[in-house]
Amino acid sequence: MGIAKEFKEFAMRGNVIDLAVGVIIGGAFGKIVTSVVNDILMPPIGKILGGVNFTDLFINLDGDKKLPSGADVVSLAQAKEVGAAVIAYGQFINTMIDFFIVALCIFFLVKGINFLRRDKQEQEKPEPQSTLKECPYCYSEIPVKATRCSHCTSMLNEPEQIRGQ
Repeated sequence: MGIAKEFKEFAMRGNVIDLAVGVIIGGAFGKIVTSVVNDILMPPIGKILGGVNFTDLFINLDGDKKLPSGADVVSLAQAKEVGAAVIAYGQFINTMIDFFIVALCIFFLVKGINFLRRDKQEQEKPEPQSTLKECPYCYSEIPVKATRCSHCTSMLNEPEQIRGQ
């Protein structure tokens, strides 16, 4: 019974739940970014580069393998169909773009959170107390605790801290 109670306390801790929500949202966000890259960004880029489909870019390491019809392998799907060993660098390019977009979004998210946190911390900071006061005779700045002005040597009232005692 003790282990079940410990597990319940662990699982219900705020950080664990926040982490679980973050992982779920991150996974969903990753799928959205992958779709943006594969379905929106890469087709126009491929069209500009002469109709290249980045997902089909590969290096066939088994050049001797042919399709059942005897034709050469010309797409990644065909290479997988015949079991040819390939380096799928087009998919790697897509994955790198995915990573770059996710990293950029996370960067801006963290930057925004830090901005809000910094703004909140600056509002909570108390004003620093001044350690200087103005001499009533020569208007020079002198330490708050001074009893004589260092500029005009006038005698001042007792220091403010001593007056309150």
